[in-house]
Parts: sequence; structure tokens; C-alpha cells
Amino acid sequence: QVQLVESGGGLVQAGGSLRLSCAASGRSFSTNVMSWFRQGPGKEREFVAAISWRGGRTYYVDSVKGRFTISRDNAKSAVYLQMNSLEPEDTAVYYCAADAFSFREGFSERSRDYGYWGQGTQVLVSS
Repeated sequence: QVQLVESGGGLVQAGGSLRLSCAASGRSFSTNVMSWFRQGPGKEREFVAAISWRGGRTYYVDSVKGRFTISRDNAKSAVYLQMNSLEPEDTAVYYCAADAFSFREGFSERSRDYGYWGQGTQVLVSS
């Protein structure tokens, strides 16, 4: 059974940091772009960050540039999202996702291009 399992969410004060982890099992995603999405209260799910399958390139939504860092460790089948300088607007359920296709060279912000999803981890940022 293919699974993506997120962890690391929690409650943090504005200005604080959290590190989210995503552990993959059931198959290797070492040739898939991996991304993080989030869905805030009353909002649609939105793209946050992506990392190329080799790990050398990253892409971020403008609102998190300079604050969030995505990384991956293919040997551990894991993807991470380091979140610094958190703001109340970052409050959301954060989801890990794997591209439906291998060896994609670009990045997609569209949910429908991702074939595998985790169950999400809640991040609450208090003001």
C-alpha cells in the first residue's frame, strides 16, 4: 500500500518555526517531483512548495519565499518543509503530495497533477 504520512505540525506563536516531514512507503518516489500544499480554514487547497526529483531545484509560492525551505532525502524516502517566521496566515492543514508522473522536469501548482497525497498535518500559528 502506497502511503505518504506527514508529521511535525502543531501550535506555534507568530515568528516561530516548525519542520514538517513526509515519509513515503509502499513505493519509491525518488523520480517524482514532491510538493507541499496547504488548506486554510474556509479556503481552497493551495500550492506551497515543490522540489525536483533530483532535489536540485525548488519552487515556492510568493507568500512563503524566503521563509520556507523544501528539501528531500531520497535515501530515506522523505520530504521536509522547514517553516520559519511563521505568520497567522500560515495556519492550515499541510499536505505532502507526489507527482503522478515520474521524471517531470517542471513544476505544477495544480492539485490534479499529483497522484498521491498524505492525510495532512495541522499547523496553527497564534498571533
